Amino acid sequence: MIHTLDLRFQNTPGIIAAFLIESGRDLALIETGPASTLPVLLELIKARGFAPEAIKQVFVTHVHLDHAGAAGWWAQQGATVYVHSRGAQHLIAPEKLIASARRVYGDKFDSLWGDMIPAPADKIITLADGDTVKIGKMKITALDTPGHARHHLAYVCEGACFTGDVAGVRLQGCDYLSVAAAPPQFDPVAYLDSITRLHDANFQRLYLTHFGEVTEVSSHLTRYARRVGLVTDAVKSLMDHQLAGDNLRAAYTKLEHDTAMEIGVSEVDWLRYELANFTGISAEGIALFHEKNPQA
Repeated sequence: MIHTLDLRFQNTPGIIAAFLIESGRDLALIETGPASTLPVLLELIKARGFAPEAIKQVFVTHVHLDHAGAAGWWAQQGATVYVHSRGAQHLIAPEKLIASARRVYGDKFDSLWGDMIPAPADKIITLADGDTVKIGKMKITALDTPGHARHHLAYVCEGACFTGDVAGVRLQGCDYLSVAAAPPQFDPVAYLDSITRLHDANFQRLYLTHFGEVTEVSSHLTRYARRVGLVTDAVKSLMDHQLAGDNLRAAYTKLEHDTAMEIGVSEVDWLRYELANFTGISAEGIALFHEKNPQA
């Protein structure tokens, strides 16, 4: 059984999810959310009749703070944390990750993300493409899915795929797809390859960290692939018009805001999207790709 846990990031529903996997007496957690939402996560687990200490296996799709910020806490409680090999060191020694995020978020860092603590090295297990882990009678399989980040894994369990950020951001009740492109590793070529891989796997359901279950899998992934291409080209066009820095971020945000409004997103839901995926920061990620790949 899959339990979708709404972590109520910044006291707002439907922004960040964690997923509790129940298989007989065994429990696993996919995504931890940020450290700032750990108290909510623990209360949600208890509200479903489970003891947090019964969770012995934790899977994170990648080490960005909204997905793995509480991973160290779980590891310090004795849980095994599974992660891509390229992300493991950032959980064991998160100082560089935290310093980078502080440069981006400034004074907002602590209220947004909380205190990410180190994970004991012996509690971190790295997974490669195709590796499987048993949870009771079920198994979870890792898929190497770069594009949003080079250390990104999706997880497959009984016809469902937990996509992290590789299938984008779509809030419940909204049609707008926001492209998750935070720096420094956005790569549209790898991204599109990963989306194609998910599409070709014919999953019955997707579970997005931002946010929740998607059942129209084929159309969602087809639309999202188109969006990745569109925003990549849009930022390149803005850069060709000599926009950079704050001007680039503002122009890209306006383009995305207009796109969302055209398909019926309310201003309230736009602000929720901004909590789920900061548009200006995504502009920076796409621009960085073009700076590194001027001929792309």
